[in-house]
Amino acid sequence: MTAQLSGFDGKVAVVTGAGRMRSIGRPVAVQLAAAGCDVVITGTGRPPERYPDDEKASRWRDIESVADEIRKLGRRALPIVSDVSDEDSVNGLAERVMSDFGRVDIVVNNAGSARGEDRCAIVDLDPRIWRSVIDINLTGTFLMCRAFGRLLVEAGRGGSIVNISSIAGKRLSPRAGAYAASKAAIHALTACMAQEVGAASVRVNAICPGFIDTSRLDTIDWQRTIGQIPLGRAGKGKDIADAVLFLCSDQGAWVTGQAWNVDGGTVVQH
Repeated sequence: MTAQLSGFDGKVAVVTGAGRMRSIGRPVAVQLAAAGCDVVITGTGRPPERYPDDEKASRWRDIESVADEIRKLGRRALPIVSDVSDEDSVNGLAERVMSDFGRVDIVVNNAGSARGEDRCAIVDLDPRIWRSVIDINLTGTFLMCRAFGRLLVEAGRGGSIVNISSIAGKRLSPRAGAYAASKAAIHALTACMAQEVGAASVRVNAICPGFIDTSRLDTIDWQRTIGQIPLGRAGKGKDIADAVLFLCSDQGAWVTGQAWNVDGGTVVQH
């Protein structure tokens, strides 16, 4: 007998932040489709001039390109530009999902703030930058959990929410105060919500990726970074997607309230 994950056929998944070519969101969305889900994918609607060079060279079209990949697998795809930090935008997304699909079963909160001016000492951090990181990473996750958690509980079929966090929320490194604070808070949000919705068979977990080879990390020193990873390689988006699929599967049905490190052994704190 071949072991495989089950519980995806006929389900509807929502994946935020799924428009980048080298990313976490894209493989999560595509693997959920390959497993049997119809998938709603969101992005920020970034203009093509902001695409990395490899996306420009391949004529990438953000969430539209990911939607094409999902459709080639025989599943329905709905690409939507949505701002997770805006309550009206999130509520509108939830209404559109229910209008088009009539149900939701899986929510993967992957949208996150870009690495940039926030990477500085706290005493030098501009409050405007602080608010932007918190609004996108933490408030965005909260608003998505709130809107879609209500739908999952009301439907009475159970379901799974996976919040994509980061090992930064456990390492608590200097010059990453805003980002680390936002991710540590996601762990608390996840644990609290899991206890609140468990009676409705809704599971809420967080995944804490380590150093993943995505376009967001193109500016880091990979040779130095890989030296910090016990398994000796950078992570891939697929590594995170594999963990997401397990948590959303029938086989992961007794896991909730957790914040799992998927990082090649970089962090051992739990």
